[in-house]
Amino acid sequence: MILANILLQGTAATPAAEEASMSLADLYVAGGWVIVIITLLSFIALYIFIERVLVIRKASKVDANFMNRIKDYMYEGKVDAALQLCRKTDSPQARMVEKGITRLGRPLADVTAAIENVGRLEIHKLEKRFPTLATIAGAAPLVGFFGTVIGMIKAFYEMSLAGNSLDISTLSGGIYVALITTVGGLILGILAYFGYNLLVVRVENVVFQLETTSTEFLDILNEPVK
Repeated sequence: MILANILLQGTAATPAAEEASMSLADLYVAGGWVIVIITLLSFIALYIFIERVLVIRKASKVDANFMNRIKDYMYEGKVDAALQLCRKTDSPQARMVEKGITRLGRPLADVTAAIENVGRLEIHKLEKRFPTLATIAGAAPLVGFFGTVIGMIKAFYEMSLAGNSLDISTLSGGIYVALITTVGGLILGILAYFGYNLLVVRVENVVFQLETTSTEFLDILNEPVK
């Protein structure tokens, strides 16, 4: 009899467990309008990340022979050929060197300043939309927490209306539904934060390449012609 009762209890508990389970779609719907906002922010962050990765990857591609050809042209006195090479090469490094070539004949300080200004402009282009991604990384957890606070207020309001007939399952159900937005906000915030820092590291690599190109070009101007 004891074994039979245990088996009956186990059989009865299985449907209850199945009814209590919720799919990801159910959890998403339970998140309400706040989870919709988090979803929109997720798409924006994903778009910014992918678009910036492609732009930075293109900017980081450097022709290993570019500076060697510039050096040969400059030593041979073929300034126009060096200028045309820069204009045909679509890269931040080429635009920096092009600006330097157009300033030839002026004091070296003016040439250096012109190259640095172009470099800063190129870096600014690469960092476009970075503030938006950083804002999403910081604001997403707050948006999720805001949704949780609203859900908790609703849960306790329902508890006040229930009075003495309060069912603990109703209260706990409202609380875990409210926590869904916090989880969504934290997930988005963490991913956006890592994505932002990954982009920053990639831009720093491009900055190093620009500084190297600038130094090489100025060295060419300072070296005596052989």
